[in-house]
Amino acid sequence: MKILAVGWNYAEHNQELGQTLPTKPIIFSKPDSALLLGNKPFFMPNFSNEIHYETELVVRINRLGKNIAPRFASRYYSEVALGIDFTARDLQRSLKVAGQPWEISKAFDNSAAVSEFIPLSSLSVSIQELSFYLQLNDKIVQQGNTKDMIFSVDAIIAYVSQFFTLKIGDLIFTGTPAGVGQIAKNDHLQGYLQGNRLLNFYIK
Repeated sequence: MKILAVGWNYAEHNQELGQTLPTKPIIFSKPDSALLLGNKPFFMPNFSNEIHYETELVVRINRLGKNIAPRFASRYYSEVALGIDFTARDLQRSLKVAGQPWEISKAFDNSAAVSEFIPLSSLSVSIQELSFYLQLNDKIVQQGNTKDMIFSVDAIIAYVSQFFTLKIGDLIFTGTPAGVGQIAKNDHLQGYLQGNRLLNFYIK
């Protein structure tokens, strides 16, 4: 199982980070050791003083695929979840300034929190009309809708399958909207997708 993620896929998020709009999906990966499941606590790592949350829709691949055409991409998923791409922003910033790869700022242990998956068929709208938001200590700090993605879920799947064979169980983080921010010990995170609370855990 592998975790693929899309960076800078919402225009307003790009603006808050000072990034230009990408012409192709920006892809990075996380190892399976990055997974944080079951709403278990996230423990602050000792190598960073600035961990940020980035809430996003997560798609789980349900069949083997390579070089998938966009018109067939919807056949490769049937469930979605909410995820948080935890980012060591200070580490990422220093690595980018040095012109070095910044994978360690994104791929560290437990940096990919993922909720339970729910069938798309149970939701009343299409995958490109899903609303979601994150509460930090009962205050909404981030909210988005998949209609605002620069690259749709199907476009992402078609693109990444040119480079990686997609296998059953692979996860794709589809990008985060504006509103990312810093977490601290004892914070309480709750994430909602179409009004359903899927994420509910604490920072330790």
